[in-house]
Amino acid sequence: MKTEMIFVNLVVRDLPRARAFYESLGYQANPQFSNDQAACIVVHEGSIHLMLLSEPFARTFTSKAFVNAKEATEMWICLSCESRAHVDAMVARAVQAGAHVPSPPQDHGFMYGHGFEDLDGHHVELVYMDPSAAPHG
Repeated sequence: MKTEMIFVNLVVRDLPRARAFYESLGYQANPQFSNDQAACIVVHEGSIHLMLLSEPFARTFTSKAFVNAKEATEMWICLSCESRAHVDAMVARAVQAGAHVPSPPQDHGFMYGHGFEDLDGHHVELVYMDPSAAPHG
């Protein structure tokens, strides 16, 4: 069976700065799909990628206006983490790299989440879930 891949496209104002931000979180850029117009950030090898697109390059794909993520929410990205500590560590790294934290962590017992807004205002939620502790029904 072929593995499906997800590419989340994010329009960014300053590509080098946005790339450095995500690399500071421990992700790496795939040089095969990165250049001065876009950076392919590998979140999970072979399956999940963030495509950071400079605004001029992104305009070649659509004639629609772009949402200013600092003013409006079009969508947000939710990524799973291996533990609560990993969630907290990633948020701390993001803050150190310039991210904004819009709300406190949420603890639902079986699920723990916390998130940040990146340099362009894109909302990234990080979550740890323990399915064995989830309520049934």
